[in-house]
Amino acid sequence: MNFLEEKILKDGIIVQGNILKIDSFLNHQIDISIMRQIASELKRRFSGAVVNKVLTIEASGIAIATMLGHLYDVPVVFAKKSETANSIDDKYVSQAYSFTHKRMNSVFVSKPYLHPTDRVLIVDDFLADGQAAHALIDLVHQAGGQVVGIGIAVEKGQQKGGSQLREEGYHVESIATIKEMDWGTQTISFCE
Repeated sequence: MNFLEEKILKDGIIVQGNILKIDSFLNHQIDISIMRQIASELKRRFSGAVVNKVLTIEASGIAIATMLGHLYDVPVVFAKKSETANSIDDKYVSQAYSFTHKRMNSVFVSKPYLHPTDRVLIVDDFLADGQAAHALIDLVHQAGGQVVGIGIAVEKGQQKGGSQLREEGYHVESIATIKEMDWGTQTISFCE
């Protein structure tokens, strides 16, 4: 069992609807020690990849992406889910359904931040059905860049996202892959 699986068993809570609540250390309150370990492990797993940009989606992936960008010493870009008064640039736009929030999001990256020469490592906190990952892949492809890998903190292995991305030929690495969760007993098992 690795460091993240141990932390999930210690501090994670399963809520109705097959949702793992780990916001005490990953995506509401951030445990910097865990973030450092996640980033270091992802960099180790993608050691052969040439990366010149890290891409994630707001908001929960930003902490992991920032730590990983620091290790690679490359820029970090995050796809935004909502327009602001200063988001007037031309942009690449895609659609992603959020399993957690149960809604479709338009996500975008301003064109000046993704280029055809980019070799992009996509990262996120969770991988369930793969909608966010596919939206990020679409943004990279719209820019003419190359996806060199997809790094995930927690993959819900009982859902199709990870297996589908791997079947499509993407190098996907997840630190913790959940095999099964049971809300009634609050038990979690992980894939080997």
